[in-house]
Amino acid sequence: MKRRLSLFLPLVVFLLASASVHAQSKSASGSSSGLDQLKSLAGSWEGTTSSGKSTRISYELASGGTALLERLHSAEESEMITVYTADGSRVAMTHYCSANNQPQMQTAPISGPANKFTFSFVRATNLASPSAGHMHQLVITVQDHDHFTQEWTWVEKGQTKTELFRFTRKS
Repeated sequence: MKRRLSLFLPLVVFLLASASVHAQSKSASGSSSGLDQLKSLAGSWEGTTSSGKSTRISYELASGGTALLERLHSAEESEMITVYTADGSRVAMTHYCSANNQPQMQTAPISGPANKFTFSFVRATNLASPSAGHMHQLVITVQDHDHFTQEWTWVEKGQTKTELFRFTRKS
């Protein structure tokens, strides 16, 4: 009996070690269920703001599918770009704003299917002071394959303003 156990034990240790290495390599590869879910937004969209103004947005995969690139166009502002990436079980993003600063935000850990992604402010580059105007939060809600919303929160001198965008898939 001891002999069988001594032959069996190395196999169990090997299998456990292999499973651990596989889990670590999957985690290190940046695979994120949250980012994978956001990738479904790839394509072109048309939308309106809270005040009824027209806007367009597009998403494309970049960097071998490890980043999701968003381009937001409106008649009133310059194009703005946001890049979404996996950060472990979170989704991180950097928003390249027409206000000439770059807020960086992230979600809470995401472990399963989600249709609402809340990005909270972490830091910003090129921000003159903490009270200077900047995007401070983004909530993306995916209703279905052809509809989603973005709710951006702007903070300036302690005051907040929220703008809701509603989008419908164009292609």
